Amino acid sequence: MNKITRLLALFCVVMLGVTACTPDNEFILPEYDTEQNPDDGKEEPKPEPEPEPEPEPEPPLNNDYPDTAWAAGELDWVFDMNELPEIRISVTEEQWNELLKEYDRDSNTAEYVHCDAEFKSKGETHNFVDAGLRLRGNTSRRRPEGNGGEMHKRDNADWHHCHFMLNLRKYQKDDAHELHNVRKIHLKWHKDDRAYCREIYCYDLFRRFGIWTAAYSSYCRLWIHVEGDKEAAYYGVYEMIEAIDDKYVKKRKDLFGDHKHNLWKCRWGATLNYNDIKNASVYYDDDSNNGYQYELKSNTENFDAAKAQLFEFSKNLTRLEGQEFHDWIAKVCDVRLLLRTYAVNVVVGMWDDYWNNSNNFYIYFNSSDKENYQFFFIPYDYDNTLGTSSNCGVQSDAGRHDPLNWGDTGRCPLIGKILKYDDYRAIYVEALNELCDPANNLFHYQASINRINGWHDMIRNYVDNDTEEDCEIKDRPAGWGNIYDYRILDANSSMNFFKVKAQSIPKK
Repeated sequence: MNKITRLLALFCVVMLGVTACTPDNEFILPEYDTEQNPDDGKEEPKPEPEPEPEPEPEPPLNNDYPDTAWAAGELDWVFDMNELPEIRISVTEEQWNELLKEYDRDSNTAEYVHCDAEFKSKGETHNFVDAGLRLRGNTSRRRPEGNGGEMHKRDNADWHHCHFMLNLRKYQKDDAHELHNVRKIHLKWHKDDRAYCREIYCYDLFRRFGIWTAAYSSYCRLWIHVEGDKEAAYYGVYEMIEAIDDKYVKKRKDLFGDHKHNLWKCRWGATLNYNDIKNASVYYDDDSNNGYQYELKSNTENFDAAKAQLFEFSKNLTRLEGQEFHDWIAKVCDVRLLLRTYAVNVVVGMWDDYWNNSNNFYIYFNSSDKENYQFFFIPYDYDNTLGTSSNCGVQSDAGRHDPLNWGDTGRCPLIGKILKYDDYRAIYVEALNELCDPANNLFHYQASINRINGWHDMIRNYVDNDTEEDCEIKDRPAGWGNIYDYRILDANSSMNFFKVKAQSIPKK
């Protein structure tokens, strides 16, 4: 279908007042080439610019966030989107080899090794003696050097990008082992994101939209020096992410209402559906590598009471109906905050989430009482977004899929069940439109492109690294995705993800 034909077809649809949907309730948008095209290194021909006026660009970098006074001097200092801190980790050869051995023994190992760390930013240098370093990740976990069984090759190492957790207080429990009251930093490489921005963009958008439950995140540069090597290995530009743990909750205690209760990490299969939670793996964090579907991360000494509360919440969520459900969910949850959180989740195309894939989220109950509490949904893990699409759950296109039917509500009831009510659905639809409104400089394509370009200007000269992986910024989604045509930086592309997604948003 050529461009003129598409425009005529769209004109006819509008004139007839017809909304075209597939049987799966997916909005029909312009066709795209479904043939996968692993990047051949050649730039694609650019289509003719669209004859629409562009809004005035915003400054590439700014601090135009809602009030975050609760984080001032701490999170705002460490995770500053206008800065590119330097993190240098030093580890003995013995400890580094121990890390490699632990990976070979169990690739999901959660074991720490001893290290020293240095953090430089804004003219300040902070040194930490005897901190902890471990590997992180699920399907993205990798060996940081060489192949299985190989130990460190001094001055001739085969370095690999991988995710780390840097725990400044792992071995030394004192204030000197905190960075502006931050004790853990998740160091994440830009796996499958050649644009070096997807997860950074999502967490930044949560903050701009006032979603205070989202973790803080920003860029950094990372070096690792193994004792005996002439030089440190430069791992390149990494993402720093705030750890979601009891410290995360405590920093937000005034917003949560309390910080001493039940924080759960929820992995694949965590549907919150009472029909299957009884058969799910529900346990507390025991420092093992077991990937429990529901893992209690705080208040673990009261696990039985926390589990009973989780089950009671799940039972009510699944079984209550009508006005009884409407009133109950308003009692135990800030529905507006939840739906505005999920509006961001959907516009960025997060398909590997709770509603569609029963995966990647935390929940917090601000009381241990079985019935009297406030429930909070905490978004997590946003690298598979902005056009990195997949055939998963009920979805085949994260850009075009209907935001009102994002997942299987019969399996994962929380969001879809709330949206059955007109007043709640209006909150969600209003949030989707607010995000896409050009005047708000949030998800609109030009504001987003300007923001990302500003970040790229800051990091571009530093992405080349000693792993020889991901040494160039490219506007491409993950090669394993089911739609390779999505772009985020080309405003004129018919497959610009921001534009395609905006067309799927229901009107108020």
